[in-house]
Amino acid sequence: MTAEDETVMVEHPDAKQTSNAMDEVPDLQDEATKTADPEPTQIVSIGTEEDKFAFTFHEDRLNAIIRKIPPGWKVAVVSVVGAFRTGKSFLLSWFLKYLHHITNDNDDGGGDSSSSKKWYEQFESLGQQSGFDWRGGSERNTTGIWMWSQPHFVVKPTEDGTGEETMAVLLVDSQGMFDNETTMNLTASIFGLSTLLSSYQIYNVDKLIQEDNLQQLALFSEYARLAVEADQALQSSGVEVVKPFQRMEFLVRDWQHFEEEENYDVMEKEMSDYLDKVISERDAKDLQETREQILGCFQSLSCFGLCHPGMAVIKKSYDGSVGKIEKDFLELLDRYCKRVFSVDNLRPKTVHGRQVTAVELAAYIKAYADMFATGASFPEASTMLEATAAANNQNAVNMAISAYKDTMGRIAGPKCSNYVRTQELKEDHKIMLAKALALFDSMATFGSKKSIEGARKTVIDHIHDELEVYTSLNDSRNPLAGLET
Repeated sequence: MTAEDETVMVEHPDAKQTSNAMDEVPDLQDEATKTADPEPTQIVSIGTEEDKFAFTFHEDRLNAIIRKIPPGWKVAVVSVVGAFRTGKSFLLSWFLKYLHHITNDNDDGGGDSSSSKKWYEQFESLGQQSGFDWRGGSERNTTGIWMWSQPHFVVKPTEDGTGEETMAVLLVDSQGMFDNETTMNLTASIFGLSTLLSSYQIYNVDKLIQEDNLQQLALFSEYARLAVEADQALQSSGVEVVKPFQRMEFLVRDWQHFEEEENYDVMEKEMSDYLDKVISERDAKDLQETREQILGCFQSLSCFGLCHPGMAVIKKSYDGSVGKIEKDFLELLDRYCKRVFSVDNLRPKTVHGRQVTAVELAAYIKAYADMFATGASFPEASTMLEATAAANNQNAVNMAISAYKDTMGRIAGPKCSNYVRTQELKEDHKIMLAKALALFDSMATFGSKKSIEGARKTVIDHIHDELEVYTSLNDSRNPLAGLET
């Protein structure tokens, strides 16, 4: 890889990590996933025999992917949304080719590392067998939400810059909007769930960023604005309230208005200026409110443009041949892949300002998906607020109890052989209970006071139950048990 490729290094689960990261990625796959080739996996499907508009979440499929990520590791989620037949799956297949290239130059017919060719010149066809399913034509292709079955593992600097950490990257494809077959409520559910699970969301638009694109985005992010406003307790306590969603990037396809078509740096700058113009203040109240809604929900807003790939690509008979794609499109695509997967842009998924692990992310996705599945309609913001708070509180409960059990298990658990005096065990319990509750309090900062207090009581009750178990186990090891004084 040349010096110009300022991207994170991607590694497969069986590869060694850098010396500053974990020594080795553990083998966490079950027998079924070990033998399966990587492929797009549908985690949300649309329609059943009984109800063609049903919204069905496949938790087992998501968990099969999450299990491939070592416990405790953070995860970034790159997703693509937008109108149908605008090349979302096509783009994601290119992302996979790029990630495979910087992992191993021989992947997918990539050639050797000594080649002077660019990564996209090292294979003849994009193909449809080793990526997300795509095809030309006017009919919709992707339905529901799909996730690539194999996470990619990247090594990146830690947030404090003192070392490195390993992070998983998941790619997500979603059904196109406004396909004349899907209801508006179902479309909103798909877009809404994709927005909620993403750390880097790409909004794929055709030719221009139009006002209806902004209005749809504002509608789907309405929950974020209300969630920020509802959480006034954080503001009053001096804790910074962060914008709920992370990065939203408009990717304008078939952009026809580049002023300078020979200088790619200038072309990128033109797209940044274009976004500034689109999102700038408006005199009309409704237009201005739409922009304020978007800016208030996303921590980062950006824009990139791709020119038309060539007439051969849009034909239904197109087979993925790279030689039929326009050179300018490939050059811009190269820059875009490097941009998306750069160290500066690729960030772990956060919820309420806190980076979450893959297991925690799965809990959030399940909470949101179950809610969308009820009636397959975009819910009221208050309902989403409750779902978010419930998932957040449950994660806080699980981590607090786990922290308590990890330490107490080493002191008086079933594998211990030494007896601990009763008073000492009680003191250890008090210390670990306080630490567990402190951990819970640091995480359970979202939602109503009543729900947080209820979750906190769950922690205390569960830990008291655990104490009885540890006490019983410890008493059974008392060498003086049963002896009269």
